[in-house]
Amino acid sequence: MKILVCVNHVPDTEIKVKVGSNGTSIDPAGVNFMLNPYDEIGVEEALRTKQSLGGDVVVVSCGSDVHKETLRKALAMGCDKAVLLKDDGGRDSFGVAAALADYAKEYGPEIIFFGKQSIDHDNAQVGGLVAEMLGWSSVSVVVKMSIAGGMVVAEREIEGGHEVVHATLPAVITAQKGLNEPRYPSLKGIMDAKRKPIEEKPAAPFDARVEVSVLRTPQGKAAGKIVGTDAAAASELVRLLHEEAKVI
Repeated sequence: MKILVCVNHVPDTEIKVKVGSNGTSIDPAGVNFMLNPYDEIGVEEALRTKQSLGGDVVVVSCGSDVHKETLRKALAMGCDKAVLLKDDGGRDSFGVAAALADYAKEYGPEIIFFGKQSIDHDNAQVGGLVAEMLGWSSVSVVVKMSIAGGMVVAEREIEGGHEVVHATLPAVITAQKGLNEPRYPSLKGIMDAKRKPIEEKPAAPFDARVEVSVLRTPQGKAAGKIVGTDAAAASELVRLLHEEAKVI
């Protein structure tokens, strides 16, 4: 089976990011980057699919040379090949999806794994866009799945519960937490990943659909206020909620 898994290179969630001087992107100075956590779940599921059904796992990312760090993490986990769709400029979700779909048409996988969303922009769009561009089945926020006889049986999260979906291959799967527990790369895997070449290809051209006009950090929360410590404070609290907070 030919398996493709798409990954993104994102800022570490423990880092406090700052807006860059251009006002439309983050300042990368001092920021650690990582393999998108949801995509890491996708990589693990791709590797488990290979273990059960055979085949090869190709990992692909669209971006600049810094994405190679993330691709090597996926190689260290056990992916067979890595491809960087080179683009030093920024792309919107449609542009990223267009590049990934173009490569998928060339590679010809039977299944493509994504994380349910990338934690930098949180748009949760790219997996579904790629499926639409390819004309494939798509199942999102998957927490359990199996493949047999050219059919995917997936359990996905919905509001208030789970639903079971049957889809025919080829298909796009976007992974949610709970689908698996990603493995840690072994020392041998890390050393092997350093020696494996990363294929570079120019990303397919695209027309931007979204333009970032301004990026700003959220306002800090106002300091809390203690209005009293006994029952007499109740009336004052009601007054403040009515006159200042205007929530009642």
